Amino acid sequence: MDADWNALSDETQLAVTREALHRAADTIASQAEDLASEIDAGRLADRGGPDALRLFAALVRSRTRERLVPAGHC
Repeated sequence: MDADWNALSDETQLAVTREALHRAADTIASQAEDLASEIDAGRLADRGGPDALRLFAALVRSRTRERLVPAGHC
């Protein structure tokens, strides 16, 4: 796998890496929202968690989009 990765251009490596980070952030945010839904449905104890999790999900999504911009070369 390393040989295949190293064969990619710097621009392609950056694009693939950015997309992987975006997908990871979306996964984390979705899991936070799912957990909030579990609390809302009464399957987990509510201690103020749903609002905090939704805020966290929104923060992850907004910060990730803002910060994952090209910042130089590989």
